[in-house]
Amino acid sequence: MENFEFYTPTRMIFGRDTHLQVGKIIGEYGFQKVLVHFGGASAKKSGLLDAVLKALEEEGIGYVTLGGVQANPTLSMAKEGIALCRREQVDFVLAVGGGSVIDSSKCIADGVGNPEVDVWKFFLKEAVPKKALPVGTILTLAASGSEMSASCVITNDETDLKRGFNSPTHRPLFSICNPELTYSVSKFQTGCGTVDIMMHTMERYFSMTRDTVLTDRIAEGLLKSVIEAGGVADREPDNYEARATLMWAGTLSHNDLTGAGRSYMMQVHQLEHELSGMYPRIAHGAGLSALWPSWARYVCDGYVERFARFAVEVWNLDMDFEDPMKTALAGIQATEDFFKSLGMPVTLKELQVEPEKIEEMAVKCTNMGTRTLPGIKELGKKEMMDIYQLAMGE
Repeated sequence: MENFEFYTPTRMIFGRDTHLQVGKIIGEYGFQKVLVHFGGASAKKSGLLDAVLKALEEEGIGYVTLGGVQANPTLSMAKEGIALCRREQVDFVLAVGGGSVIDSSKCIADGVGNPEVDVWKFFLKEAVPKKALPVGTILTLAASGSEMSASCVITNDETDLKRGFNSPTHRPLFSICNPELTYSVSKFQTGCGTVDIMMHTMERYFSMTRDTVLTDRIAEGLLKSVIEAGGVADREPDNYEARATLMWAGTLSHNDLTGAGRSYMMQVHQLEHELSGMYPRIAHGAGLSALWPSWARYVCDGYVERFARFAVEVWNLDMDFEDPMKTALAGIQATEDFFKSLGMPVTLKELQVEPEKIEEMAVKCTNMGTRTLPGIKELGKKEMMDIYQLAMGE
């Protein structure tokens, strides 16, 4: 196990009707003017937005609203929010939605806190935020884990580059997680969320760091729970316990718990960022499910025993001691079959990605030839193109 720092300062308020406490919670901290940031029409149609605004009004807290965040949140929307916060002298950002809304809120908070810097420079690693407005969340989709993570991912809609960076400024002050708010999430988006939760742990699990026994067990237990709950939520969208398991697992999967003591690079996430950056219509979870099986088969022979353990401990498959590769490949196939059972794509062809875009995605993923991705196998442009091509499914 390697040295590590585990920092999760976010206050978690979890359970039924907890979103109704938001006014009192914000009032406890003394904030005066809130930006309520949200996505599409669902927040309004469901009555959630009205409930949130009423809770703020009852506590005498001022607010302005900004809706319209799309999947794969954009820099232009974040800049609109930054300008609004400055104009209205906002001192707190409340994200009402899923990971896209939360990431957009984090970007806004960074921009307001560092007025002398173009916020996109943070994503290009050309600057580091010194401070940010505090952010709180009311989560409506179990997926990204952004409600307790240090990460933030934004798409520059002028260049189609999707980039992310980690910062202590991104840890929300509090997150309100009511599983009931996810009942109305569609089967497709529920499947995307289940994949994203799994991938946040799997990308850490498939590390070259050895001797992480406790972290391995935590990761394997989380994955088994998500597989079970994801299947139930797919069939029974109003099952509270399944939705609660997915919501809590999403938080734990990306708050660094399942990566403690490991070195890792989220290679599939990096590959997927170029995919949904170029094709904003592609949901992040769908892009991950389309890429992971091909990535896994491509790198598997570099760490057969890890993939074989995954098959045995997560999928309950028997170990073939004479040919561990058979077990490893069976685990990959079991994962792919599970993704399919949720209605998720397992090839880029299903997502209507043009083969002629492969090289451009690979070039962008290397940051125009300036980086490779470390991991079980180091990925440069050629290896990235190989994986994209394999993922075409042709």
